[in-house]
Amino acid sequence: MSRIRIEGLLAAFPKLVGTGKQHTYVETENVRYVFQPIEALYLLLVTNKQSNILEDLETLPHIVAYILFELHMSRNETLVVVLNQVQIPEYAVSLDEEGICKTAFDLIFAFDEVISLGHKENVTIAQVKQYCEMESSEERLHKLVMQSKINETKDVMKKKASEIDKSKIEKNRGVDKGGFMSLQSMGSGKLDNAFGSDTNLSGLGNGFGSGSGFGSSTDVDSFSTKPKGRPSASAIAPPKGLGMQLGKTQKTNQFLNSLRAEGEVIVDDVRPTAGPTKTSAPPLTDPITLSVEEKLNVTLKRDGGLSNFDVQGTLSLQILNQDDGHIQVQIESGGNPGIVFKTHPNINKELFSNENILGLKDPNRPFPSGQSSDGVGLLKWRMQSVDESAVPLTVNCWPSVSGNETYVNIEYEASSMFDLQNVVISVPLPALREAPNVSQIDGEWRYDSRNTLLEWSILLIDNSNRSGSLEFVIPPADATVFFPISVQFTAVNTFSQIKVASVIPLKGGGGPPKFSQRTILSTENYQVI
Repeated sequence: MSRIRIEGLLAAFPKLVGTGKQHTYVETENVRYVFQPIEALYLLLVTNKQSNILEDLETLPHIVAYILFELHMSRNETLVVVLNQVQIPEYAVSLDEEGICKTAFDLIFAFDEVISLGHKENVTIAQVKQYCEMESSEERLHKLVMQSKINETKDVMKKKASEIDKSKIEKNRGVDKGGFMSLQSMGSGKLDNAFGSDTNLSGLGNGFGSGSGFGSSTDVDSFSTKPKGRPSASAIAPPKGLGMQLGKTQKTNQFLNSLRAEGEVIVDDVRPTAGPTKTSAPPLTDPITLSVEEKLNVTLKRDGGLSNFDVQGTLSLQILNQDDGHIQVQIESGGNPGIVFKTHPNINKELFSNENILGLKDPNRPFPSGQSSDGVGLLKWRMQSVDESAVPLTVNCWPSVSGNETYVNIEYEASSMFDLQNVVISVPLPALREAPNVSQIDGEWRYDSRNTLLEWSILLIDNSNRSGSLEFVIPPADATVFFPISVQFTAVNTFSQIKVASVIPLKGGGGPPKFSQRTILSTENYQVI
C-alpha cells in the first residue's frame, strides 16, 4: 500500500467516526476501520473487508494495547487507567501526539512482533517484551569494553588514593615529632614574629598538610590578640586526618570527573540522614488531581473459607494553584450497598447525601493547594464481607511427602471482577542449602535465601490466565512450614467503583477546569493461614 493511499485512509477516518456512537469499527466500500479511543487519540487498525472481524477485534484491544502496557511498565511507569477492561498505562505527560512520537520506534517494533504481513501472530505479552529487549553481540561487546575501562580506572584510583594516604601519614608523623616541638620551644615573642607575614604563614601551612588551622587572616588576627605565652596543643595541632581527607577527596573528584567526561554516569555517595526518608511522589502535571485508593486486608483459610475481608478506601484531592481551589467535585459510585461512606468534617454532608457532590461547608473558602504526597482527604469508605466470592484472588497449597522428597503444588484462581498486576505470591520454606527444584510454573519465580521464601510473580492476570499453578520439590518438610502465604498485587479497578464525573468551578467565567483521576487497589495484608 502506497503512502498516499495510507494518508487518504487516515484523513477520511475522522469523518467516518462521528460522535455519540458506541461501535468500535466502521466499514467503507473497500476497507474496515477498527479503532479504540485513548483519551484524545485513536488506536486504529485498517483491514480489508475480507478479513476476520473477530480476529481484528481481538488484535486491537488486547494484543496492541498490551504492547503499550509493556512499553510503559518497562520504564517503571505505574500510573494506569482502565479503558474497556484493558490496561493501558498513561505517560507522565498524558497520551498525546507528542508522547506517542517519543516512543514511535518502540511501538513500531512491538507492532511488528504482533502483526506480520497483515496477519496476527500468536505471541504472548512475555514474548513481545523479550523480543523487543533482545541485545546484539556488538552491544554486549561495547558494554564489556566500557565496564573494563571503568574497572581499570577504579583500580588506578584506589592505588593513587592509597599512595596519598601513605604520604599524608608520613607528613603527619614528621609534624608530630619535629614541627610541633619546635613551635613550642619558640616562645611567645617568636610566635608573634612567625605569624607576622604571609610568607611565614604559608610556609607554616605546608608543614601541616594543606595549611589547616591557620589558613586565613581571620585566624591570625584572633590568635595575635590572645595573651602571649605558651600556646595550647589544641590551638597549634591541626584537626586529625584533615590533610589526608582533603587530599583524598580532591584526587577522588579528579577521577570521577574524568569518568564523567567519558560519558559514564557516576552516582554520588550520599550519607543517610537521621530519621526515615520518604520517596518523593511524581510531579503533578494537571492543575487538579483526584486519587481513589483502596487497601485490601484479607485472611483466607488454608482449607477453604474466609476469615477476614476488609476494604478501606479514600478519595483525596491535590490542587497545584490556589486559584483553582474554589471548586466542587461531582462523583459517581457503583451503588454497592455494603460500602459505608464518611466525609471530611469540613465537607457539606447534606450536599453529598442528596447530590453526590463534595463541596466545603463554606463555599467562599477554597480547598488547600500544594503538591503534597497524600493530598487532602475528602471521602473515606469501608467495606466488610463474609462472602468468599468477593475475594479477587484465592491461593491453594497442596504439599505431599513421597519418599525423601516433598512435592508442593500451588494454584491460584482469580476473579473476573479485576485484572491484577504485579502479582507476587510469597511461600515460606524451611531452611534449604539450595534453591527448590521448580518443575512447572505459570510465570516467574525467585528464591529468597535470606528469608527462605519462594516468590512466585505474575506480571498480569486477565481473562487469558485467570488460573495458574506452580510445582516444586524440596527435601522432606512438615506441611505447616508453607504457611502463612502472603500475596501482593495491584489493580486499577476498585470495589467502590467511584468515578469523578466532573469538577464544578464556583468562581470565574471559564469552563470546567482540567482534572485527572488516579485509581488503584493495593493489598495491605493479604494472607493464607
